[in-house]
Amino acid sequence: MLKENFLLEKLNNSGKALGTWNVIPSVMVVDVIASTGIDFIIIDCEHGSMSYETAYQMVLACEANGVSPIMRVATIDQGLILRALDLGIHGIQLPNIVTVEDAKKFVEYAKYPPIGNRGFSPYTRAGLYDFKNGSKLPSKANDNVLLIANIEGPEGISNIEDIIRTVDIDVYFIGLFDLSKSLGIPGEVDSPVVIDELKKIASIIKSNGKKVGTIASNTNMLSLFKEIGIDYITYSVDTGIIKDGYQEIVDFCK
Repeated sequence: MLKENFLLEKLNNSGKALGTWNVIPSVMVVDVIASTGIDFIIIDCEHGSMSYETAYQMVLACEANGVSPIMRVATIDQGLILRALDLGIHGIQLPNIVTVEDAKKFVEYAKYPPIGNRGFSPYTRAGLYDFKNGSKLPSKANDNVLLIANIEGPEGISNIEDIIRTVDIDVYFIGLFDLSKSLGIPGEVDSPVVIDELKKIASIIKSNGKKVGTIASNTNMLSLFKEIGIDYITYSVDTGIIKDGYQEIVDFCK
């Protein structure tokens, strides 16, 4: 990816970044969200139903608003990761990174040689469709594309120190719902027990020079995460925010 990566620059300048999840396959919805000045939008191709053609237009809408498009692909699949990166995505977010081997595959598929083994074509949006960019695209993309790993279960959490020491991933995203489940209190994501565990994990990640991310389900959690130094915060999901907004109006009127 040869274009400016707004999110990478913000994170590198020690800024805290705020984003949200997009599962509605609508370019207009993404354009509306991006117009707010949010830092990044995760185009969710794990739980969303958008095609790559729609995702392509979503990327354009994000960049037109100075917002970084991130894509979550469904699994550690070389083809899915390659197609997403060729759209010019600013970062790839991958679910269910459990072992060092998972993390190594992520890097192998997402980075060009000598770091990884990503397939190469300059005739994509990532290469600005230009053969002349072929000589600079690999090194630039290796530096310019964010890799974000979801650590979502007890095995991944127990392996996190080994993963961080072994693999060069930029952001480690802690799934609070899975964390709460592993602690025996499923769904209680704002429980002090869950938050204390999140703080411990975040400390390990940050002490290794990496960024930490998680999801806030309400504004109280959002404030707390800012206080404890979470770098990459996602707030809710587009479907949930729309549902809550209209539900509040309907309940008020009735």
